[in-house]
Parts: sequence; C-alpha cells; structure tokens
Amino acid sequence: MMNTLAVILARAGSLGLKNKHLLDLHGQPVIAYTFEHARQARRINCTVVSSDSRPVIALGRSAGFITIDRPAHLATADASVQDTMLHALHTTEKQTGQHFDAAVVLYGNVPVRGAEVIDQALELLERSGCDSVRSFCPVGKWHPAWMSRLEGDVVQALQPGSIHRRQDLEKLYLHDGAVVAVSRASLLRGETYPNDPHAFFGCDRRGIHTEMGQTVEIDHQRDLYWAEAVLREQRQLADDLDGRASQAA
Repeated sequence: MMNTLAVILARAGSLGLKNKHLLDLHGQPVIAYTFEHARQARRINCTVVSSDSRPVIALGRSAGFITIDRPAHLATADASVQDTMLHALHTTEKQTGQHFDAAVVLYGNVPVRGAEVIDQALELLERSGCDSVRSFCPVGKWHPAWMSRLEGDVVQALQPGSIHRRQDLEKLYLHDGAVVAVSRASLLRGETYPNDPHAFFGCDRRGIHTEMGQTVEIDHQRDLYWAEAVLREQRQLADDLDGRASQAA
C-alpha cells in the first residue's frame, strides 16, 4: 500500500466568510470535521495541517497532527494549491524522514464528505497507476446547456438548442472539493511546470462519482446553515439505526 500524506489546507484569509475554518458548526469548529475525516481514512499514513492562522495551528496540534507554518507568499488569495502542497510535502519529509508515494488535498472548510470518499480516491489512484483522482458530482440544473450570457439586457445562449428536459442533458460533472489525491511524481510536476497551477493533476486524470449535496463546502454564511442541516439529519439517522438495533437485541 502507498505511503500517503494528507494535507489539511486552512488559509487564514477568506474573501467570502471571515475565519470560516474556526466558526462553530453544530458544537465544534468547521475544521474539526476534516480532522475527523482524515482520522477515519484507512489509507492515510500521515496527516499535517498547513496554515498561516495561529488558532488553526493550535487546533491542529491539540488534535495530534503535525502542523506546518505556511509562509506568507503561500497564504494569499493568489497562491496555488499546487505550490502549497509542494511546500507541505518537502517540509514534512524533512521533519519526519519519511518518503511519501502519494498526497491528498483536504480542504479545511469542507465539514461534510462522503464516508469513504478519501479511501475510494486513494484506492483508484493506486489500482490504476494514474496521476490524480478527484471527486466529481453532477452539475444538475446548473448545466452549460441552460446557461446564457447577458449583454446589457440581451440574452445570448451559451449553447443554442432546444433541450427542455433535464433527463435529456449530457451528463456533466463538477469537482466538489471533497478530495484530491495525486501521486508523488504528479505532484512534483508542479516544480517542472510552475506556471501551470494544475500541472500536479498530471496527464492521466481520473474521477470518482459523488452525489449532489454529499459534499458541503463552507464559503458563505448560508453554507453553514446547510451543513448543519445535513449533519443533524445524519445524526438523526444514526440515532434511529442505533435505536432499531437496540430493540432487535
């Protein structure tokens, strides 16, 4: 099995929602859910928290993770995930003496992920020998065939046509932010092609399927309300299952 490094990314600054990683969500900070997702993943061997936020670093340390003080130039809105992951890989290998075969990107503002999505991505990465694996969900009604440009008040269809039923639309998918898994060789491509922020995805790019709403990313206040609703529902379902199991026993 691959020796895999997971990097939890949590930049202090945010254009949409201030301190989003530290906001309370159903009794704990948003980032604490990603901590738990990393712990539950069977295929992750080492997890680090990369941040320029002192409170986030403190939370990571108290949770038992290695923490990386992210340099200022990697903590701007323009800094790439690729450069931040390369910094985390080299820093962690220097500190621990380990050699990692693969790396996983885990965004700290994603408190809701599918239960097996991280392991599914890593299993496909290893089994296929591909360069990268990302999670993708259906775009649903936000389909390019139904999108338009507005030039003043004049509507210009992005894809002229007459499709009116969602069932007839071409199946298209969007990366939902749940997980990005890359091979070591693919991540290092970012050093060869530094001007391409997606070089680390490599040439052989694969995807795993997630359902709409299975992943919740916190970027705005309303996302917190949606995430709390999903978490409450999950806990209620778990309680109901426990209750039925107790009655059966």
